[in-house]
Amino acid sequence: MAEQRGALTVMADVLTKKQRSYNMSQIRGKDTKPELIVRSLAHRLGYRFRLHRSDLPGTPDLVFPRLGKVILVHGCFWHMHSCRYGAVKPATNAGFWEKKRTENRERDERKIGELKEQGWDVLVVWECWTRDEERLRERLRDFLSSAKKKP
Repeated sequence: MAEQRGALTVMADVLTKKQRSYNMSQIRGKDTKPELIVRSLAHRLGYRFRLHRSDLPGTPDLVFPRLGKVILVHGCFWHMHSCRYGAVKPATNAGFWEKKRTENRERDERKIGELKEQGWDVLVVWECWTRDEERLRERLRDFLSSAKKKP
C-alpha cells in the first residue's frame, strides 16, 4: 500500500523477509534491461563500444574510446532520479535505504567528476528514459555525434 508524504511516495513492503531477500539477490549490476536497450540503440545507430571498462572510474556501462565518450545507465530508484520512480521511499528499513541510495548518488557524482577530469564526455541515461525509445535514440545520437576527441 502506497502512502503519499508530500512529493514522495512511501511503500510498505508486502513481501516476507525471505521473498524480499530472494528478489534483491536477483538484481543485477550489469546487463540490465535498460542497459541492453541503450546498447542495442547505440549499435543500431552504427556506434561500436566497449563494455564495463574496469580501468575507468565507476566502470562505465558503455565506453566509446575513439569518441572520448562514456555512457552510464542508472536505475531511477537506486540512483535517486528526480522522476516518480526515483522518488519512491521504502517504508521498511527506511534508514538503511536512504543511506544506501544517498551513498550511490554521492559515488556517482565523484566518479563522473573523475571521468571528466580524465577528459571523457559523460552521459547518464536514466532507466525511465528507456520507456521512450525514439526520444532516447535522439539523445544518444546527439551525444555521440557531437565533436569530441579521444582523451
